[in-house]
Amino acid sequence: MSLPLEGRSAIVTGAGRGLGRAEALELARLGAAVVVNDYGQPGRDGSGEASTGPAEDVAAEIRAAGGTAVTHTGDVADHQQAQELVELAITEFGKLDILVNNAGILRDRMVFSMSEGEWDAVIRVHLKGHFNTTHFAAAHWRARSKAEGGRPVYGRIVNTSSEAFLAGSAGQPNYAAAKGGIVGLTTSTAVALAKYGVTANAICPRARTRMTADVFAGVGDAGVDDSGGGLDPLAPEHVAPLVGYLASPAAAHVNGQLLVAHGGMVAVVERPRVAAQFDTERDAFTYEELDALLSPYYAGRPRNETFAAVEVLGLRRGR
Repeated sequence: MSLPLEGRSAIVTGAGRGLGRAEALELARLGAAVVVNDYGQPGRDGSGEASTGPAEDVAAEIRAAGGTAVTHTGDVADHQQAQELVELAITEFGKLDILVNNAGILRDRMVFSMSEGEWDAVIRVHLKGHFNTTHFAAAHWRARSKAEGGRPVYGRIVNTSSEAFLAGSAGQPNYAAAKGGIVGLTTSTAVALAKYGVTANAICPRARTRMTADVFAGVGDAGVDDSGGGLDPLAPEHVAPLVGYLASPAAAHVNGQLLVAHGGMVAVVERPRVAAQFDTERDAFTYEELDALLSPYYAGRPRNETFAAVEVLGLRRGR
């Protein structure tokens, strides 16, 4: 019996630790040959000297389990290095089938205290990093399709968004904006590449990693659940199977979707819907008319629809 990803090749960015590591191991377990990308800086804010160690350790782990893996230790936020990453997968494995974008950093601060540099750094790594790899992977799949007479090819993109985008996160305006941008990038890419046979989806994972150590401090214990046994509900291993599924042939009809995953739960997030509509009988609304219509409407709603949905799912930060 063949594995679901046997004969496929994958790139996982930010795969040296945490969620990316779990995703790379899962794709390899399902049969994919993996390019393990990680810039290797020790600080979750992107500080410290880059290192080959994290990526090499994960690749060695994959090979020790009988899988195939190579490493790339470049910065995906650098356009040229992202191109080299995609080209490495094509050179090593003949083609690229799966791209999992996970690399990121944090530089948390309230919006009134955040510096330009703190804003730019987070947007660069998360949003530009996702775009860079997506750009070169998409060009590869488009070229392959054209070379095959316009037939669909196999291509899967799994991007990493966050509940900070869904619920808002007061101390993370840069991170929340980047993660919201990633959802927009994902849906645009999904529409653009569908005719080539490529899907693009995004996940909002909740996992205990180096980046979220303070967020989930005191919530359970790393390695065990709150009752003292079993897998930590915030372990990255809860999220990795969803990435494996979205990367597989089974998910061929899943495209442009946003899914939340953690601790044995997967939630499909709907695109924004119109909650109410007001029309004027005049040529245009007046201030007084809008006040008469909208003020009572919002006065009767303690929170908007987004926050209500997030509350139902229990997704507020720190829960």
